[in-house]
Amino acid sequence: MFVILPHNYIKMTTQQLTQQIQQKKSFLCIGLDVDLNKIPKHLLDLEDPIFEFNRAIIDATHDLTVSYKPNTAFYEAYGIKGWMSLQKTIEYINSTYPDIFTIADAKRGDIGNTSSMYAKAFFEDLNFDSVTVAPYMGKDSVEPFLDFENKHTIMLALTSNEGAFDFQTLNVSDPSGSGGKELYKQVLETSKTWKNSENLMYVVGATKAEYFTEIRKIVPNSFLLVPGVGAQGGSLSEVCKYGMNQNIGLLINSSRAIIYASNGTDFAEKARIEVLKMQQEMAAILNTVQ
Repeated sequence: MFVILPHNYIKMTTQQLTQQIQQKKSFLCIGLDVDLNKIPKHLLDLEDPIFEFNRAIIDATHDLTVSYKPNTAFYEAYGIKGWMSLQKTIEYINSTYPDIFTIADAKRGDIGNTSSMYAKAFFEDLNFDSVTVAPYMGKDSVEPFLDFENKHTIMLALTSNEGAFDFQTLNVSDPSGSGGKELYKQVLETSKTWKNSENLMYVVGATKAEYFTEIRKIVPNSFLLVPGVGAQGGSLSEVCKYGMNQNIGLLINSSRAIIYASNGTDFAEKARIEVLKMQQEMAAILNTVQ
């Protein structure tokens, strides 16, 4: 039985996250993107198969990872039952493994009171440590998230999808009129001027490893959430070579390769095997830089 924590419970600072990385020799983030069509069939007879799947994955991997990231779309797709599964999942992590950094992968993006309500939903009601947001609407769409003390806003900067090149790498005029630069650089630089910007983290796709050097010139101390290692073609060693800072500063996300390593009754054990492979590779990298 797990205990439901109060909504105002503050769980994780970046310093504590860095300590967890050093202790576990891991900077892995596991994406909990649960699709009922892909989980083991024997779970479908249970009252809440999504939560039971998550709990088994979490119990099998918590000592090898520092973060879990449920993508909210995979829960919202199942209506109120899916949302309840998400709530039970985050409450289970917070109460059973409070050293784990939690990310609501919601990619919210709106302004004013709407952003405030999104922030309240994920930071107060669900008590996530962080939430992903889209910056397209600018300062007043992001600052309401940054108002929450000891909570983290993870802003899309340079994503791993093919369509990222539609806008993110286009040259745009600098507001000061001093010349052009890629849009993602302008987004990064502008975000540093916002209130409580020290609470910002950024999404940078692993398939854009050649850009990490330029990104680190702009945000040298921020944590970067990095999807795209493995199946999407991103290289862990390349990301670490160009993206790691003195506090590690990286969270490498992997989802399907871990949680769907098996569709049998051994799914959690097989997930642990995949996580252990990644953790050992990360430990080797950390041993060379520390």
